[in-house]
This record gives sequence, C-alpha cells and structure tokens, in this order.
Amino acid sequence: MTQEQAFERDWFSMPGDTLLSLMERRNVSAHELAEGLVGGMDAVRGLLAGSCRIDARLAEELAFALGGSAEFWLRRQANFDESLARVVSMIYPNEGEEWLKRVPVPGSRAKGRLSEPQRRDEVRRRLVFFNVNSLQAWMRRYGSIRSETQFRTSPTLLSDDGAVSMWLRQGELEAALLPSKPWNAEGLRDRLGAIRSLSRIGHPTRFLPKLRDLLAEVGVALVAVRAPTGCRASGATRMISADKAMILMSFRHRADDHFWFTLFHEIGHLLLHGGQTFIDDEETFQDDPEREANEFARGCIVPAQRQSEFECLRPERKSVLRFSVSVGTAPGLIVGQMQHRKMIGHDRLNSLKRRWTWSELESVL
Repeated sequence: MTQEQAFERDWFSMPGDTLLSLMERRNVSAHELAEGLVGGMDAVRGLLAGSCRIDARLAEELAFALGGSAEFWLRRQANFDESLARVVSMIYPNEGEEWLKRVPVPGSRAKGRLSEPQRRDEVRRRLVFFNVNSLQAWMRRYGSIRSETQFRTSPTLLSDDGAVSMWLRQGELEAALLPSKPWNAEGLRDRLGAIRSLSRIGHPTRFLPKLRDLLAEVGVALVAVRAPTGCRASGATRMISADKAMILMSFRHRADDHFWFTLFHEIGHLLLHGGQTFIDDEETFQDDPEREANEFARGCIVPAQRQSEFECLRPERKSVLRFSVSVGTAPGLIVGQMQHRKMIGHDRLNSLKRRWTWSELESVL
C-alpha cells in the first residue's frame, strides 16, 4: 500500500489530520512547515482548523515540505469536500437546528433570519471546526464538558458549556502544533522546582517559552488562549492523546498569583488523578479531587517543610520578599496565598503582585 493509498480510507478526516500525521512521521515542526508556506503559521493553523483550503499553490508547497504529490493533496481536499457535503445533506434536515442552537464557532455570528443555504453553511462550519461528522460525535467529545473536563472558574461565575467547548477546541488546535515527548508523570514531578523558579520571571513573553519547553519534555503541551465571551475558565487539563496532555490557560485575571496557582492546580490533576478529567466550578469546588489539587498547588508555591514558617510570616513587604527569595517563588504568589488563607486582607501587599494588560499578553495568546 502506498502512502497516498493509506490516507484514502476515511475521507471525512480533514486534510489537517494528514498534515499532522506526516509532520510527526517526518519530524517536521509547525514552524519548519510554516517557513515553506506562503501563508506561514496562519496557513498551518488554517489547515488544522479547516478554514484554509488546499489550492494548487498550497498543494505544491505541501508536496515539497511533507511528501506526496500535489495531485494527492488536491485530491485529499476534494474528497473531504465531497464527504463533508454528504454529511451536511444527511444531518441538516434532522439535526441542523440543534447544531445551530447548541454548537458555537469562532468568528462573527450571522445576524438576522438565515436562508437555507446560510444555515447549511453554518452547520458546515461547525462540523469542520470541531472535526466531527455528527452531533453525537460532538456530544461525546465536547457536549458533556461538565463531566469530562476539569477547568477552574471564578467563584460564583458559571461558564457556558458551548463557549467552553469552543475554547477547548482552540486549545487543542494550538496544542497540536507543539511537539512534545511522551507523557511522563515522574518527569513532571521532578521538574516542579524548576517550574516554580520560573514564577520569578516577570513577564509571560520571557517565562512562557521556558515553561513550555520544560513541560514538553514530559509530554505536556502548554497552551494559552484567551477565553471567548461566555467562558470564564482560567485553566483546563485534557489528555489529547494517549501520550500527550494539554494544559490550557486563559490568563483570565492577568495576575501572577492567579496564573501560577492555576497552573499548579492543573499539574496536580495530571499527577494525582491520571487520565481523569474534572470540572471545577461553584458546584464542585470542594469535592475531593479539587481539594487535592488545591492542596497540591499550595505545596508547589510554599514547600511542605516551609509551611510552619509561612504561617508565622509577618504581613509586611520586607518579610514577604525575604521569604519568597528563600523558597524560590515570586513574592506575588506568597501574597496571594496569604490573602487566600486570610492571613491578610485582599487589599494588602498587592503591589508585590505582577499584573499584565491584554495588550502586553497579545503576543502569547
């Protein structure tokens, strides 16, 4: 069986799936592939999300970068288009309204009364973005988020499941671009000290690349995606394959204490609860897995052997700075823990926290 014949078995699978398979097989990174495409990283992301179609020029570029002929890539796109059209025709009369009601997609929403062709196109957009061929497939993967996915959300604020599913899918697409070694729980545990030390670096543009590299070494893709309207999640964990985990961060509160606590909370779920996924919201915030992940995060910020010293820490700037240096943690994280444990009020020592604007975070989101 030739390489091209091997990919002719399931044509509903998007061309982007073939792209990822060949990138992995040939050890080609997303950035290396982007260098060979006129559209650069935008083209790579578009291919994975299904928003970029393979035309004659792109087919030539893919053939040169990944192998196969230009004709193969054009046929791959054409066969997917035909299969997608058949699926839309099959599901539209029965499930079309349900798709439009329950499943969101990125971009602006069509306004006013939609014509039938417009409604079909909206269904098509949803199938492509989530890479599923039925509402049942979407429900299995995304529709039961509250029982499938652990995400931290602000107290008293519940997220819309549709918006969260869109955020998660965007995270998955970004995670697919990040190369990583196989999942290694012990390796992750061994790196906790090195991860904590990165909290002392002030800006995400400087610490995030180092953090991504550390996590990629142990099979974790760290992704930052700003949450869409209706999604109040701060972070999420999900096993996106048997040997690759994703930690998805939104920088929701744009403060170092919240970012790093959320990160360690998600790492806690990966290490303590294996392949399980959970939700963290107002209703389940105090269940056992959440208490365990919270305790794990606290121990990452202030090591167990320093807890008694922390509990006696004087609520003044110099004491906090001295203690934070001694444990290798940014002072803002110590302040956040003091506030959370009611050692000080939420209006105290906030100048020691680092805060970022959305414009400052633009390059990492």
